[in-house]
Amino acid sequence: MRRPNTPAAWSVLIADSDRAEAQSLALGLRRHGHTVDVVQTGAAALQAYGSADLVILDLELPDMDGLEVCRKIRSACAVPIIAVTARSSELDCVLGLQAGADHYLPKPYGFRELVARTEAVMRRARPKPPAPRAISRGPLRIDAARREVSLEGRRIEVTPKEFDLLYLLASNPDAIVPRHQLIQQVWGNSWSRRTVDTHVSSLRGKLGAGDWIITIRGVGFRLGRA
Repeated sequence: MRRPNTPAAWSVLIADSDRAEAQSLALGLRRHGHTVDVVQTGAAALQAYGSADLVILDLELPDMDGLEVCRKIRSACAVPIIAVTARSSELDCVLGLQAGADHYLPKPYGFRELVARTEAVMRRARPKPPAPRAISRGPLRIDAARREVSLEGRRIEVTPKEFDLLYLLASNPDAIVPRHQLIQQVWGNSWSRRTVDTHVSSLRGKLGAGDWIITIRGVGFRLGRA
């Protein structure tokens, strides 16, 4: 069970080549109520981070430079990253932070210290301000008050879920919205494997020519500028 003083349960991705160490950390985090996935390589981390609320990234990975993995994740989204490594010099710390990590934790570290650091990082991950009631993206206009979509002044008929999906993407301009976030905010617990893809395909057909919804393979979607 999650501890009463733990503010929220998160989906945590641990990327660490030391399987025993990673599994021990995962067990501790699960006992705190969090969902945890463990990978051992940089390539696997780049495939899995899209569904995480927090990434704990060992910078010493067998297949890729951990700093490069950190840069790639940060260039794609704003998921909080805690970099951990046996290299503890000031330069190593600076390089980790410059690569996009939110915090740098030298090994060895205590589990309680890690939990405190993760909670501090997650507290600083402030939610974005409320999206405006009407959003315009070039000729595309999305009116939340009327739940209407228009393109070049022409009304586009969309279903309630299609509207919610499009409005969520438009509320995060130029940012990638992870697939799991779309599912959680638009469908909640009522969805199937093909739900998102089906609705995205339908929206693309209704919006016509142009690249209005861009797929970021293995991560999610973002709104284009057609």
